[in-house]
Amino acid sequence: MTETLSAPLDVRLMNATASALFVAVATVGLAAVLWWGLRHPLFSIAAINVQGDLTHNNTVTLRANVAPRLSGNFFTLDLATAREAFEAVPWVRKAIVRREFPNRLSVQLQEHQPVAYWGAEGESRMLNSFGEVFEANVDDVQAEGLPRLHGPQGQSTQLLAMYRLLLPLFEPIDAVVEKLELSERGSWRAQLDSGTVVELGRGTPAEIGERTRRFVRTATQATSKYGRKPGSIESADLRHGNGYALRLRGVTTVTGETPKPRK
Repeated sequence: MTETLSAPLDVRLMNATASALFVAVATVGLAAVLWWGLRHPLFSIAAINVQGDLTHNNTVTLRANVAPRLSGNFFTLDLATAREAFEAVPWVRKAIVRREFPNRLSVQLQEHQPVAYWGAEGESRMLNSFGEVFEANVDDVQAEGLPRLHGPQGQSTQLLAMYRLLLPLFEPIDAVVEKLELSERGSWRAQLDSGTVVELGRGTPAEIGERTRRFVRTATQATSKYGRKPGSIESADLRHGNGYALRLRGVTTVTGETPKPRK
């Protein structure tokens, strides 16, 4: 039988030392290569390719606004920070930033699509198609006839949903909702393009919708009794259980005679 003889202790120590030195040299070499790569000008961000929605921005202004906020090269650039920099630009809702080897960034933008003005008269905030509030220069808005929605903070999505519910309901009387308000107590008020103010009251969307349909179905009949059309309604109060109250322009139920006091 052949017995395997173990190497002397000094030989084993020599082999272990050689292996350790090899690993150390390889590690240092790899670190040097990485350090060279991280600092080499070849990997400095040289171009930013912007695609997507560019209605209110262009690639030149985007690069000018964002480039000073970017630091690092292809390997060290923080993509989350780059995304935040692009999304801080006016009108930009969402940005997707990717690396393109060896020294480029690819950016896909989504801009806000304005559907309404938000807040009190004169405010510059707007509402996008997702019901999100954003700051904008109203002079840059190209769409005409946008409504103004106003309500408590955090209720913008609810207001946009109610506006979309009401908009087609007023079509039979050729009316368009220009303003829609939600009070702190949950009461709805709409103003039409004719100037008519409609008190919709409180309730679920289904309840508000039913009150509006009842008003629209009978508004022409109610106003025709006084020789008027629905556009002549100054205000309508739909908060009554079995009907609504109207105020017509140029029509009053109060006589001009003052009752004489009894003797």
